[in-house]
Amino acid sequence: MTGKLKLPRLNSQLPILIGIIILMVVVLSLISPNFLKVQNFSNILLKIGIFIIIASAANLIMITGNLDLSVGAVLAFSGILHAYLCKHGVPIPLSMLITCVAAVGWGIFNGFIVGKLRIVPVVATLGTMYMAEGLAFLIARWDGGTNIMLGLPGSYTKLGRYMLFDKIPIIIIFVIITAGIFLFIEKKTKLGRFSFAIGDNRSAAELSGINVTKVIIILYALSALLAGFSGILQSSRVGLAAPNVGRMMETYVLIVCVLGGTKMSGGHGSIIGVLLGAAIIGLLENGLNLLGVDHFYQEVSRGLLLIIAVMAQKGSKTVRN
Repeated sequence: MTGKLKLPRLNSQLPILIGIIILMVVVLSLISPNFLKVQNFSNILLKIGIFIIIASAANLIMITGNLDLSVGAVLAFSGILHAYLCKHGVPIPLSMLITCVAAVGWGIFNGFIVGKLRIVPVVATLGTMYMAEGLAFLIARWDGGTNIMLGLPGSYTKLGRYMLFDKIPIIIIFVIITAGIFLFIEKKTKLGRFSFAIGDNRSAAELSGINVTKVIIILYALSALLAGFSGILQSSRVGLAAPNVGRMMETYVLIVCVLGGTKMSGGHGSIIGVLLGAAIIGLLENGLNLLGVDHFYQEVSRGLLLIIAVMAQKGSKTVRN
């Protein structure tokens, strides 16, 4: 049995987000003389870059009506594994390949238990989160400490600290490439169309001939791959690997996606929304830092932002693309 697939939708929340970003830029530029400096904007991009890379794939998972809470733990696991392998003589390119394959393994596991076994995504990926984080701590312990910093090869930081044309951090290039790839997936591929169809109505998607389990496994594998690569990139940039570095990453990713208009019930969302959501998070935290607001108040603001974003979705409308 076949049926007509629904096209992706544009959320009416996006123009509002653009307006919020413009307002934040104006207000922060008036409040702080340091806000409009090039270095400050570079810091914002470096801060939100990892969020965008990971959220690009996690957003499609949410569009299907599922969730991935394991991205932060997979990021930490991957950074630790990469550092451990490099420290013990594995060439950096081979270590990156092994680490990315291991990360994909976590994603396939998530996809199987969520898509095939129908385990609730929150429970399934929470279990994976604890497993990956536990292994990260074990690897660090096997190396003899709580993190891996000493004994890394001299070229370990080359990737993370590379500057294109001596001006543009490599992470920004990866953000542009990732966003472009997922924009293409979302708009031009069966994977994107199937994701929206599953989120709209899983039963109808199955009746229309979509292999729902396969799509979910692919999406979780992509999410884990990007989390793994981000772990490598972040570890390389700071010159060390710590097993707790990914904590709260899943919360950031969730806020970025929901703030960008992706509905947790599935069927709605876009990579453009992810970019705008990340920009708001970056501007908010940067502004609070410039104003000297205590870290704990910033935590409160993130929680309020997530709640407001979910509430705003109830009144938002969608139009066909």
